Amino acid sequence: MFDVVAIGAGMAGLICARQLRLAGYSVAVVEKSRGPGGRVATRRVQGSRADHGARYLERRGEAVQALIDVLVDRQILKLWTDIVAEFRQAEMFSIPSDCYVAPAGMNAVGKYIAEGLDIWYGRRVKTLARTDSQMWRISLEVTDDNLETPQELFAKAVVVAIPAPQALMFLDSEIGCSRDFLDKLRSVEYDPCMTVMAGYSAERESDLSNLNPQWKSVSFPDNSDLAWVGWDSSKRLDPQQPVFVVHSSASFADRHLESTDLPTVGQELLDRTSEYLMPWLNQPEWLQVHRWRYAFCRNPLPVSCLPAEGILPLVCAGDLCGEGQIEAALRSGLAAASWVNSQLQNLPLDSSFK
Repeated sequence: MFDVVAIGAGMAGLICARQLRLAGYSVAVVEKSRGPGGRVATRRVQGSRADHGARYLERRGEAVQALIDVLVDRQILKLWTDIVAEFRQAEMFSIPSDCYVAPAGMNAVGKYIAEGLDIWYGRRVKTLARTDSQMWRISLEVTDDNLETPQELFAKAVVVAIPAPQALMFLDSEIGCSRDFLDKLRSVEYDPCMTVMAGYSAERESDLSNLNPQWKSVSFPDNSDLAWVGWDSSKRLDPQQPVFVVHSSASFADRHLESTDLPTVGQELLDRTSEYLMPWLNQPEWLQVHRWRYAFCRNPLPVSCLPAEGILPLVCAGDLCGEGQIEAALRSGLAAASWVNSQLQNLPLDSSFK
């Protein structure tokens, strides 16, 4: 039995769980994947690392700024570039912007926040129910065949820090959530994104070093297929080969979201990229594609977190609340921790990231 169970080990779930654990509560985190961070994600491919979720962190918003300061101090983050590019009307424009990355992979951010937390990876919430003793019973299904199979958790309070459509799979039931609460969750919509990770021959490194102007990050604000291209291997301390990451537009992702042939989808994106940047970008040695069904919240709720009134303590948090993606997720996680604390023991909370 725990005081609090947080569902989802993205930024909101992690920071909420961390604040409550540091205050003295017993906390467990349930996460369907194998690691922390949610969309702040890194994948190992062909001996290389590729950040296939969050591109970098910028000093936009107080919460992100505070996190950057802590992670730079701990040498987890470094300044990657102070100039980003935009490709508009067939021209490349340079825009000042300080972008911070983790040389070990952006998932190092989630790993730092997750330190000391009791996280149950490879488990998806199947049902949520109330017990006769006024506790939440969280029934789980194992998503990783290599794990033992604890089936249930019990908690006084639950924090739901996953995309709204996934939350509704077990909240839209007979647990007593109000129609207004559920309608607010149903109103939240997301844009998808297809991400391509591609590695190239080491001989291409000389082409990249001769770029004029040299760029590491290019966005495509008015392109029907492309949203962003990043020279991902330039983040690493000792890259073995050039690696690029390409993010699709929402419209491209919508067209291909249910595709069963992801390599062909990835090649189509690289073909488009090669038309605007280097011609050889459509000739990778390898590529992988990741499908983000809930990449960007399109119409977040104008609240810091979303409590379910009139039942046992339960609150939704994440970038579905407030503006700013990672900033919104961090702020929402802190707000959810404060709300849960107010429903339990009102212990002193430290809102810093140290």
